Amino acid sequence: MAGRIEDYALVGDGRTAALIGRDGSVDWLCWPRFDSAACFAALLGTEDHGFWKLGPADRAAKTSRQYRTGSLVLETHHETGTGCVRVTDYMPANDGSHLVRIVDGLSGEVAMRMHLAVRFDYGLAVPWVSHNELGDLRAISGPHKVVLRTLVPLHGEGQTTAADFSVAAGESVAFTLSYGPSHEDDPPPVQPRKVLFETDRHWRDWSNRSAHGTPWDAILQRSLLTLKALIYQPTGGIVAAPTTSLPEDLGGVRNWDYRFCWLRDSTFTLIALMDGGYLDEARAWRDWLVRAVAGNPEQAHILYGIAGERMLPEIELDWLPGYENSKPVRIGNAAVEQFQLDVYGEIFDALYQARQRGLLGDADGWRVGQALLRHLEKVWSTPDEGIWEVRGGRRHFVHSKVMAWVAFDRAIRSFEEGDTRVDAPVGRWREIRDQIHAEVCDKGFDTQLNSFVQSYGSKSLDASLLLIAHMGFLPQTDPRVVGTVEAIGRTLMRDGFILRYDTEDQTTDGLPGDEGAFLPCSFWYADNLIGLGRCEEARALIEKLIGVCNDVGLVSEEYDVKAKRLVGNFPQAFSHVTLVNTILNYSRANGPARERSAGAEDGTGNGDGTGTRGARLRADRTAETMPA
Repeated sequence: MAGRIEDYALVGDGRTAALIGRDGSVDWLCWPRFDSAACFAALLGTEDHGFWKLGPADRAAKTSRQYRTGSLVLETHHETGTGCVRVTDYMPANDGSHLVRIVDGLSGEVAMRMHLAVRFDYGLAVPWVSHNELGDLRAISGPHKVVLRTLVPLHGEGQTTAADFSVAAGESVAFTLSYGPSHEDDPPPVQPRKVLFETDRHWRDWSNRSAHGTPWDAILQRSLLTLKALIYQPTGGIVAAPTTSLPEDLGGVRNWDYRFCWLRDSTFTLIALMDGGYLDEARAWRDWLVRAVAGNPEQAHILYGIAGERMLPEIELDWLPGYENSKPVRIGNAAVEQFQLDVYGEIFDALYQARQRGLLGDADGWRVGQALLRHLEKVWSTPDEGIWEVRGGRRHFVHSKVMAWVAFDRAIRSFEEGDTRVDAPVGRWREIRDQIHAEVCDKGFDTQLNSFVQSYGSKSLDASLLLIAHMGFLPQTDPRVVGTVEAIGRTLMRDGFILRYDTEDQTTDGLPGDEGAFLPCSFWYADNLIGLGRCEEARALIEKLIGVCNDVGLVSEEYDVKAKRLVGNFPQAFSHVTLVNTILNYSRANGPARERSAGAEDGTGNGDGTGTRGARLRADRTAETMPA
């Protein structure tokens, strides 16, 4: 049986990642890419679906674990009645082929057990196991092959491989599992100690450049490292999470594949990386974004594969029982076919924020942007599925309209602050921007609730409305924004956490069951508290949110306030992104909404200085601490 979601730690190499439980079991690993079929899928089923466990034979051993400081190298200590050992797990950086596990004896002598069950194709395919001429264990099925190398004697147990051995103080035993295509030579071996040193140094060199000087530097650095681990290094695409179908509702049907790149996350991710000190990764993400959306603007998607793939059909894997019987298990994501207006705003805001921080675009990017705007001119007034990718029908979502406004606003600003010799219909863009603004204020605000609402004519609230000031649509101090923040706090807060929306309203998402509190929404709420000068409240909320991270600093998409458990895919990039941004916002003692509102007092959101996410101010501050 899989552990609790918070029981897992992540190791990765810039191409894929493995989840390792407290008990030393690798229960999830997709090779060779994040979105490849898993060869260990016990996380979504049972041990019959693939795992690799390494730990003391004594199940009563006391276990603790931590990452090496500034690194993605995981160390787990096991203490038994006879001694203590350390298991070091890592994947060589930017390699994509190896998972290394080293056992070091620290005191006494400890009996250990290694148990391996490779199951390709998400636990469906049992491989043919043999030994090569060097005595290495080889497991092959179809196009896939893994090779296990160790000096420890191995033996078969049914359709699995095991080893029983002891490690005394000062002794060391290594295991290396390597992936390669079955039709090619076996992947070359690595020197576990040498590559460990190189991998640890790689991560430390990277993390030493991160932003600091906050009250929460350790968790800030860990979140940035986690984001780095979720970047597919060859393309710069960032997966939302390395997992699929970890449930938002334990035992329910809200199970989705998040091993793809969402355009919606682009702005937040770029800001987190750039303000966190990482221009190269931000540039790679920006370039991935431009390549992904290039083409016919009418065919733009809300999410893409990690290399920019557009065909991501959703399939149910009926042989997997699901995490804690949460069915169905899905691969692919049908949301790729949805129409969501907000992604246009995210694209233009991301590119604008990148430009403000020195990542200049090119002529091709500008032409792609103009094509997207021509399409948006025709479709902004139509209903869509909204930010939460609801499956209950299209509506005129207020957040979607606000983000359509953002698209035109950032295009205008990019033109005005860039090369004005470029031909652009700026006058028409201004007219549309003002039209959207007026319509949202007229149809999206409910005077009885004193709040903006989820969609035109609705009485429901939605946490995405917390972004209205953040995006510069209205100043943070506008009474309509203040009323919205207060209403969301009253209505959508559960035990201090903010829900996305009222899931009991079946007209919203069209799905049965409930879900946990979507953690980015709680960070957005904290951002609004900062913008309103309620910094002590914001700090208390930030502390509460950091408190749900697991023992090694990782967090999932949502938090179940009733069960007091992490739920949803894990670790979730968006949660770590918003954590980074909110920590940095707080540490400036001045939230992004307040920075935006400086020029928005006319109530239109069009004043000089708004719509920039405080870009000039933040860029200046970032330049003081960011490496050249």
